[in-house]
Amino acid sequence: MPDIHAVLFDLDGTLIDTNRLVIESFQYTLRLHLGREVPAAEIVPTFGMPLIEGLRHFSAEKAEEMLATYRSYNESRHDATTTLIPGAKETLAALKEAGLSLALVTSKRRGLALRGLKLFGLDAYMDAVITPEDTVRHKPEPEPVLKALELLGARPHCALMVGDSPMDLACARAAGSRTAAALWSALPRELLLAEKPDFLLDELLDLLDICLPHGRRGRAGAETA
Repeated sequence: MPDIHAVLFDLDGTLIDTNRLVIESFQYTLRLHLGREVPAAEIVPTFGMPLIEGLRHFSAEKAEEMLATYRSYNESRHDATTTLIPGAKETLAALKEAGLSLALVTSKRRGLALRGLKLFGLDAYMDAVITPEDTVRHKPEPEPVLKALELLGARPHCALMVGDSPMDLACARAAGSRTAAALWSALPRELLLAEKPDFLLDELLDLLDICLPHGRRGRAGAETA
């Protein structure tokens, strides 16, 4: 098994499920500013992009104007429509207990990213949080992962990035880290596979079989001892 000392996580779609929230926020914003009814299938490909880039996908001219509308609607609905990805808290707890360093590497603004973590008590497990405010060049460039590794004091080849979008995987690969694709992503599986991830995760708890010496079986044995 690989010698993993640090695990980095994307947030939306990886640890918390904001798919419905993001789709509804886009639809509300595009309806208000462009008079368009946009199906979810046209919005999902923007997942993983910085928000402004996703809005520019629909209108470069009105993207800045739409940004404020999107954020206002999104924040008003955030807590009511965000849910926890199954196994997220158990996985983070087990990795932390085993002595691994954990970090969040997200394209979401710091304030809302911390709000999402705190909503489910996930902030307690993070040793570092990297958001767009912390870097000049964002995903899929390597800077966010490199910044997280610097804060953790971890070497790239001993780190694993978990994400549900090609941008997460490309960012980590460019930084020299291993990659794990979250197959519960709303994005098509073939887009993730095209990034040639080192590991495929059917669920978050699969990480324990990758990162812990005895995997989930060892964890279960420790809990029943």
